Amino acid sequence: MISILRRALAAMLLAVPLLATAAPATPAHDLVQNTTRELLADLSANRESYRSNPSAFYDALNRIVGPVVDADGISRSIMTVKYSRKATPEQMARFQENFRRSLFQFYGNALLEYNNQGITVDPPKDESGDRTSVGMQVKGTNGAVYPVSYTLEKVNGEWKVRNVIVNGINIGKLFRDQFADAMQRNGNNLDKTIDGWAGEVAKAKDAAGDQPLQQGQQ
Repeated sequence: MISILRRALAAMLLAVPLLATAAPATPAHDLVQNTTRELLADLSANRESYRSNPSAFYDALNRIVGPVVDADGISRSIMTVKYSRKATPEQMARFQENFRRSLFQFYGNALLEYNNQGITVDPPKDESGDRTSVGMQVKGTNGAVYPVSYTLEKVNGEWKVRNVIVNGINIGKLFRDQFADAMQRNGNNLDKTIDGWAGEVAKAKDAAGDQPLQQGQQ
């Protein structure tokens, strides 16, 4: 059975690309709603080829998801100021790459299991500032409905995804805690923690799957 966090990250990967194809001026809510059909059609058309060629699937996810995610902001948030201010540009870039790759590799197959069960976007919220959220309900393969809430911020005038909460699991907080724990275990060795991040994602996935859901904060 797919763990709670695996389903959560699969939902995140499913919905984040919905923001990729519209112009920056389009409201965040409309970006999600108007491009849902395109994403689901692409998955339906290419699912079998992606299953037989996972590398192509991971590359496609990176190409689609990468441009709409504030990778730098998310990476610094996970590291927190305590560690990010000590990181070199090379270390930050390496961590961003390792973070994306580990997510795609661990949760990409769960996304392929999604078979257009249904997505409903919540009514729009205030988008007048530089920060907003977009909510949706994602129906899983087991018939359960998972609430999803995206936090988006404007970066250079464009909406970028900064965090996601799925079914009460705050992904950003989960990985912040995991990074801090890894740094302690690694004697504050930043390179060792960055290079071992895929393993930390696996541990976080297993930990979340064993814990009761708690309502997260953005």
